[in-house]
Amino acid sequence: MALRDEFEKYLEQCVINSISGITKDAMHYSLMNGGKRVRPQLLFDALKGYGMDPRVGFPAACALEMIHTYSLIHDDLPAMDDDQMRRGKPTCHIEYDEATAILAGDGLLTKAFDIICDSQTNQVTIVEMIRYTSQYAGVDGMIYGQELDMAAQSQDQLSLEDIETIDLYKTGKLLTLSLIYAALLSDHQDDIDTMVQIGSLIGLQFQIMDDILDVTKSQEELGKSTSDIDNKKQTYVSVLGLEAAKQRVESIQQEIMEALDSLDMNTTALKETLNYLVQRSN
Repeated sequence: MALRDEFEKYLEQCVINSISGITKDAMHYSLMNGGKRVRPQLLFDALKGYGMDPRVGFPAACALEMIHTYSLIHDDLPAMDDDQMRRGKPTCHIEYDEATAILAGDGLLTKAFDIICDSQTNQVTIVEMIRYTSQYAGVDGMIYGQELDMAAQSQDQLSLEDIETIDLYKTGKLLTLSLIYAALLSDHQDDIDTMVQIGSLIGLQFQIMDDILDVTKSQEELGKSTSDIDNKKQTYVSVLGLEAAKQRVESIQQEIMEALDSLDMNTTALKETLNYLVQRSN
């Protein structure tokens, strides 16, 4: 069985193993509703690069997907982006209702910390993983990015620095967390600073690509609402223009590759995934 299929089965089992009810159903609906699984893939690639079995990262990868999915459920709510479609299907609050969607997001977030504790490593490392998760997913990380993103909608003009700060927190923090997990699980704590640098660049690049796709692809092609224009969000594309945004993606890719080359690990799998990400069409 392919690694991706193994992980999907593991992921589904983690959400099924809960008390039955509509909240669990909504959690399952959103968690297993497709998705590129970028964060788990980066974790698996990094673990391979360190010479480890990527399955060691299944609990951490599951936690990442749960946290990412919870953030999407809440981001889609009427009080935030008010989106109707996610991954080609109705968003959680449309399929169920707002209250259930809020509970499903809460359930996924809290379940993630439980799953991290299943990691096949020592207790000290598990505590470190929990600490980094709280920092990178919480009010000092991804949530702060979402706060900045919401506040930006009422501002007439954002600087490029403002947009980068939003992207580094809202998108970059969880992507970085996947690489931090790999360094912790493989006992390469000395690489964390470099992983933070790489993850931040990946997050910035990933969001710029999303901004580009939002104006160049249809809602059907993306499988989600192209809501940036409707919500009057200022993005890399709206500030710099499409061509300059594409050039920035290329320049960041070079920075990422140079940083990867500084690590004492096999970066082949990571580079393949990163090349795919800049060529993606959704």
